[in-house]
Amino acid sequence: MKYKYINYMILFVTLCVTNFAFSQNPATNSGGQVVTVQPKIMVIPYTREGEDLRTVLEDDPNKRIAITKIKEGFDSRGFTTVDFIAKLKAAKDNHVFTSDNQTDIKSQIIQMSGADVYVQAEVIIDNTSSGNSVKLILTAYEASTGNSLANKVGESGRFYTEDYNKLASKAVESCIQDFLNVMQAKFTDIVNNGKSVIVDISFDAGSQHNMASEIGSDGLPLSDQIEAWMEKNAFKNNYHIQGTTDLKMILDDVKIPLKDQATGNNYNPNKFALELFKFFKGLGLQPAKDVKSSTIYITIK
Repeated sequence: MKYKYINYMILFVTLCVTNFAFSQNPATNSGGQVVTVQPKIMVIPYTREGEDLRTVLEDDPNKRIAITKIKEGFDSRGFTTVDFIAKLKAAKDNHVFTSDNQTDIKSQIIQMSGADVYVQAEVIIDNTSSGNSVKLILTAYEASTGNSLANKVGESGRFYTEDYNKLASKAVESCIQDFLNVMQAKFTDIVNNGKSVIVDISFDAGSQHNMASEIGSDGLPLSDQIEAWMEKNAFKNNYHIQGTTDLKMILDDVKIPLKDQATGNNYNPNKFALELFKFFKGLGLQPAKDVKSSTIYITIK
């Protein structure tokens, strides 16, 4: 039995929302109903070790065909799709890529496309004496946090053909409806309730402050100042404090919106981290920030 593996990534850009008054931060200001729309989808190739995302499609017509068929599968359900090759060419022409690191390149394409969710799609081609088949494995992740959203497996069935174009289409057709139904439900939940980030606040070894330090014009302890800020700035005031000590506070579930409620642009942990950074600066502190996937690290010097 002979196996041939082709891997793909699918990126989703999805869901516009309607703005309503709720909290005091315009960016996270939403307390009403949300209008859900069909997501915009971009299909891009997944690269294994040694492959370059920028060139992986150039010498492999089978990958180009499979990506086109997956894209057409979404089109057939009424979803708007974006041409990855056109986006990649624009990025090259504009010298967008600042690194040869494949993780960085993927992140830059996600940022350029405005993607909210990516779906890793693995297409497995199985050639046997009793016929050939294609299996499609889809797994969806929220782009800015890495949280898993949905997964599905589709199969073409076995046929005496080497037309992988048709086999890939059958595999897509076998699972796309259920997959997108789950995705739509998860998207609606994210739009209505926000997406989760972790906030880790600590102090530099030489810092003169701690969580009990009385800071600000009202002289409240810093831990209370942070909680009051979170109440105003977390999406729909939804946050949870895992624990607080003199030198650390961990909020293990802080909700931020999918879209900036004031502008309609994509909202991500970097933007929330910037607001938190400005909050600490406003208290006269010297914070440093770092964002890794869905975790925001704030260190007070």
